[in-house]
Amino acid sequence: MMINSTIHSFKLPPYLHATTPAEVTRNQRSDVRLLTLHGDSGAWDHHTFEDIIDLLQPNDLLILNTSRTIPSSLRTVDGGEIRLSRKIDEQVWEVLILEKRLNESTTLYFDDGISASIVGPGMAPELTLIEFSIGGEGLMHFFYNHGQPITYEYIDTPWQLSHYQTVYSHQPGSVEMNSAGRAFSHKMLKQLKDKGVQISYVCLHTGLSYYENNRWPDPLRHFEWFSVGADTVEHIYKTKKGGHRVVAVGTTVVRALESAHDPKAGLQPQEGLTNVYIDKDTTLKVVDGLITGFHEPEASHLDMLCAFVQEKKLIEAYQAAINEQYLWHEFGDLNLIWKQTYA
Repeated sequence: MMINSTIHSFKLPPYLHATTPAEVTRNQRSDVRLLTLHGDSGAWDHHTFEDIIDLLQPNDLLILNTSRTIPSSLRTVDGGEIRLSRKIDEQVWEVLILEKRLNESTTLYFDDGISASIVGPGMAPELTLIEFSIGGEGLMHFFYNHGQPITYEYIDTPWQLSHYQTVYSHQPGSVEMNSAGRAFSHKMLKQLKDKGVQISYVCLHTGLSYYENNRWPDPLRHFEWFSVGADTVEHIYKTKKGGHRVVAVGTTVVRALESAHDPKAGLQPQEGLTNVYIDKDTTLKVVDGLITGFHEPEASHLDMLCAFVQEKKLIEAYQAAINEQYLWHEFGDLNLIWKQTYA
């Protein structure tokens, strides 16, 4: 994984791992905190997430990821766990096989008589290609009937799949939740529209963000499917021409939009696979602001944040969030970062 030593310079206390959805503990999913960070000055401010209605201006453009989380943790008949990572075709998936003994097999067996053949290595050394005995809608139904949401060690309760969805997602395909938009409620989105904030959409199906046992994806070998439509492209050009801001909800949206930007032709409608890696040396061409969660020291998402704000300022803001006991991960608090201007 490509990382910078500065990004490792904070430690996350275990008690800041969010383990419970906000709507369970505080009745509504929007009841989380928001740290705003200004890329130029490095100054930060503390807010509630619902303050986003005041922080965004009329004709700012908020871009959401419509990808919906699928239940991507499967159990074999003998109890082994398989985690979906990326769809290759209607029957073939790239997966993470957690038990070494299963990697030594040639066929995996699941409930309902479904099986999968191991057909080769995946794009990353930790991943494996498997071909299921069924495909298409039948295979998707099998996932929904027998799969569970992927959870990591800090989650100790088996939350329902609905807790791993955003209210606006409608295209099944992500193996993990696009959690930056989780706190938006239908009411908040309507309030933003009533204020004059514009909303547009992209789709990016997320792959696995962690391979267990302290193994993280190499961003350049981490391919994800995305789509940026013509309406969104037109909306962005109109926003930019009017001198307003484009705000991405999630690192997935940044990756999709910057992947669709051609150095010569500019932003174009596009769909396909991307392995675009964004870090401190990247000049962002499309996005002006980013709403995102708080990320662990090892996560490559932090590399992307350094395209918005200098590493030192980012880590100082993260330390402030730790001091104020902001919560991390998919059920945690959020961060709004305004991009630094470039000379």
